[in-house]
Amino acid sequence: MKVKTPWYSVAGDTPTTLDYPDCTMFEAVEACAEKYPDHIAYDFTGKRTSYSRALDDICECARSLRAIGIREYDRVTICLPNTPQAVTMFYAINMIGAVANMIHPLSSENEIKFYLNDSKSVAAITLDLFYGKFSSVIKSTPCLKSLIITSVKDALSRVMKLGYKFTEGRKITPLPRDADIILWRDFLKAGSSLTEDPRIRHKKTDPAVILYSGGTTGITKGILLSNLNFNALGCQVVAANPIFGPGDKMLAIMPMFHGFGLGVSIHAMLIHGGRCILVPRFTASTYADLLRKHKPGFIAGVPTLYEALLRIEGIDDLDLSCLKGVFSGGDSLSTELKKRFDAFLRAHNASVLLREGYGTTECVTASCLTPPHTSREGSIGIPLPDTFYKIVKTGTVDEVPYGAEGEICICGPTVMLEYAGRPEETAKTLRKHADGLTWLHTGDLGVMDQDGFVYFRQRLKRLIITSGYNVYPSQLENILDANKYVHISCVIGVKDPYKIQKVKAFIVLKPGYLPSDDIREELLRYCEKNMAKHAVPSDIEFRDDLPKTLVGKVAYRMLEEEELSKASA
Repeated sequence: MKVKTPWYSVAGDTPTTLDYPDCTMFEAVEACAEKYPDHIAYDFTGKRTSYSRALDDICECARSLRAIGIREYDRVTICLPNTPQAVTMFYAINMIGAVANMIHPLSSENEIKFYLNDSKSVAAITLDLFYGKFSSVIKSTPCLKSLIITSVKDALSRVMKLGYKFTEGRKITPLPRDADIILWRDFLKAGSSLTEDPRIRHKKTDPAVILYSGGTTGITKGILLSNLNFNALGCQVVAANPIFGPGDKMLAIMPMFHGFGLGVSIHAMLIHGGRCILVPRFTASTYADLLRKHKPGFIAGVPTLYEALLRIEGIDDLDLSCLKGVFSGGDSLSTELKKRFDAFLRAHNASVLLREGYGTTECVTASCLTPPHTSREGSIGIPLPDTFYKIVKTGTVDEVPYGAEGEICICGPTVMLEYAGRPEETAKTLRKHADGLTWLHTGDLGVMDQDGFVYFRQRLKRLIITSGYNVYPSQLENILDANKYVHISCVIGVKDPYKIQKVKAFIVLKPGYLPSDDIREELLRYCEKNMAKHAVPSDIEFRDDLPKTLVGKVAYRMLEEEELSKASA
């Protein structure tokens, strides 16, 4: 049972087969800029940048990268929120044939060190706000030769720069005078003397981007993606949304280190003449203001985002008639939340409903989406154009009948090249089946009906998803177990009405230590230093011992069941 569901148009049942551009990501944006030079490519805090200007900025940045010594296939880390510098640097890296390594700007020091070393990055760019974390680990990153520091103010208008200086800018610790860094303005000047063309002609199948995820074992891996992976996704997204037109706005809230934000909210827009509203940081209270101000045609986010919008007071007058598409991904969308948000959309003049999708970073992001004209309760939709889905018996390559549960496997133009530097893990995840095709084994359980609608059940791998972010318990346990107080730890996800799940840690202290508020606070400070913000436990519970399986492993499922019992009591 192998299904490649034809993508149905709003008007009928015409299958869609796409013609993907035979070029790099940069070249796809370049072609769009030549077609729509005066269209707005992105807005940032009120400053608009046209496609022609965005292209000029990318070319200038590419010259500067070459001037500081970045060469073909080098890895360059981007550790930035959604800012113009992040967009410019991303495509400039691609223009010179290098590979962009995208990481979360709120990563801990140890995580940054890991990402830099794992990717063998020779250069990195981050905000002045995060310089301290990089300076703490730079001596432990032997491949890193250049650290570029930019600031939010570098992308602001003159008036906004002045305001930033006396508000947010005042909170940032001044950079040391002797810091071994390249400031953004000096970096751009470096390229002015370069006379050669910085462009490297790459193929669509060449490596272009590294995104990090936990893969099938929960161990962080770099997912190596090609130009084709991103260009194909961009074409699929637009094909699945025939109401999209050049000039339509996308509210880009999902971060660029995430495949959802980078692939859907940025790249898909910029290769089709769309307009990205770059949002570097937002809170639930400001989300409605963003919708009022920008009146976007499209919004995409995790379920937590939509839950937050439902909780905002004083937005009865919010008019959402501008919306053409509203998408949910990154985590399971409950039937109840979809019903409540659909009612919210109708009450605020929207003519569309919330459309759930499904995907993995190993396919950039979404590979399955609810069609605009039909849906089935509990379904994550149908495969995107030119994408195959197959359900196999867990642990095998044997297909199961329609309606039977098994592991979701995917084949298509967005499937990754490999786990960078991890051939054994790649071989476990990308497997050639009897049909001669290479399939991505997702590690997720699901069901497919006879019409090709897919139903997600649960993750095979042990994983916590909190506010749309993946958290891997084994990683957090390794960090906790390294603390001087901790004998053994176990981390689980517990239900949360807002975050869907929150992180809870169970800890057995070493002999000689007794549970206390002081130790709990010290452990939390330790977590904040060594874990990403979204991974820090919301609760620490001390135990005399942890439940064990018959073979002596920590029985984390028993702890999960205990928490479920408490919640239902």
